Amino acid sequence: MKLENRTVLITGGTSGIGLELAKQLLGRGNTVVVTGRDRAKLEAAERALPGLHAFESDVSDPEAIAALHDSVLARFPALDTLINNAGIMRRLDLDRDLDDVTREIDTNLGGPVRMVHRFLPHLKTREGGLIVNVSSGLAFVPFPALPVYSATKAAVHSFSLSLRAQLGGTGVTVVELAPPPVETGLFRGEFEAETRGQKFMEPAVLVRRAIAGIEAGRVEIRPGLSKVLNAMSRIAPRFMLGQVARMAEPRAPTGAAR
Repeated sequence: MKLENRTVLITGGTSGIGLELAKQLLGRGNTVVVTGRDRAKLEAAERALPGLHAFESDVSDPEAIAALHDSVLARFPALDTLINNAGIMRRLDLDRDLDDVTREIDTNLGGPVRMVHRFLPHLKTREGGLIVNVSSGLAFVPFPALPVYSATKAAVHSFSLSLRAQLGGTGVTVVELAPPPVETGLFRGEFEAETRGQKFMEPAVLVRRAIAGIEAGRVEIRPGLSKVLNAMSRIAPRFMLGQVARMAEPRAPTGAAR
């Protein structure tokens, strides 16, 4: 499958991995549409990437998805690729308001489920239809400081497996992209103190690997640390959980007393 001359819809496409996906896919001659909740960020993305098409929409809102579906297909009836990338990640203690705790479920899991439900009938009509669900290496080994985020990404992994099985023979390919920690504000914003001095994968590198994997016919793409987490979750799950949990322990700045 070549990721060229396709029409691609990317949720959460105004920053980080989503924006880099938009950039590289535009560079390969695709028509690219992105969504986001922040109008200012959508306009900034359009300025940064000439030719990009941006729609304001919220994947946690079923009515917004219905409106997005109608608007996008009216303008881009050749849509053949859906990338479910939108997500939120927060460090959480669970003794807080339940509606706040479940925000990540509504976006990270509910979003892909709603988007697939709405767009799948159309994708089935397109030759070479493609769905890419962005999960995480934390789908395989949870990070206790991110309890709900980790759980939603494990659910996206499971959802992708089931969706792929159900769509066998329909012509729609389901790919799961499980990024490792990536140099984006999503991760750095929550764990700047703990990750000081650590270098994560650049979004451009991740996206190049994702595109290469899809074009090579891989349906599960686990670059870098995600591959390790997936393997160790089967070999030594308790040990790996302990190692991941230690990541939340703040690191002393260079030169600081211990």
